[in-house]
Amino acid sequence: MIIRQLFEPLSSTYTYLLGCEETGQAVLIDPVVNAMERDLAELNRLGLTLAYSLDTHVHADHITAALHLKTAVGSKIAAPACDRLPCTDFGIEEGKPFQVGSISLAPLYTPGHTDGHFAYLLGDRVFTGDALLIEGCGRTDFQNGDAEALYKSVREKLFTLPDDVLVYPAHDYQGRRVSSIAQEKKRNPRLGAERTLEEFKQIMANLKLPYPKFIDYAVPGNKQCGVCPTGLPEDLEKYCRHMTVSPQG
Repeated sequence: MIIRQLFEPLSSTYTYLLGCEETGQAVLIDPVVNAMERDLAELNRLGLTLAYSLDTHVHADHITAALHLKTAVGSKIAAPACDRLPCTDFGIEEGKPFQVGSISLAPLYTPGHTDGHFAYLLGDRVFTGDALLIEGCGRTDFQNGDAEALYKSVREKLFTLPDDVLVYPAHDYQGRRVSSIAQEKKRNPRLGAERTLEEFKQIMANLKLPYPKFIDYAVPGNKQCGVCPTGLPEDLEKYCRHMTVSPQG
């Protein structure tokens, strides 16, 4: 199996390219519209055909490339079924493996950051979206977020995975690429060690984070599987402008 971790610097998003060497089919987890050409170039370089784009949740900080990829190369769109997006081709549900060639992802319903969030387990790796970040987690103060639900998602779904499972998050803002379940259980300052639910709820209630500057455009656009809105303010146009250079790992 081929696995690539690709980084989009504007939203600090990790996109994951998974390729089946037997069939030549591939999946992109959490693709970003302004890094689409990079992803297609990497698929071409590896001799892979994109079968599906797959999002962990409805994003608030970038526009997914799902619809643009479908238009460009005919790939299908997979997303959590509970979000009921009419533009999807395949609805993700817990307990039903998502199979593309030899790639078999086990969907894990992990609400809390959003009410429709999923993580995806692939053998000894788990792609955690925004539910579990490296020494952190996604915020819970919009999109029907719920601190108690996130605590249970991480502690009861993710932290019960084997310690050596590698954690691949949807974002990192400090240049880190990968963690492990053991490391997060020990070192995550919000959710690790003996942190109680009440302590976690208090932490999340007091983050005092600014209102996401792109959310009012990203959420409606992503509910349409990646429609870039018209009339964007000049300082936000970069979120939909395709990049010519984008670092990758």
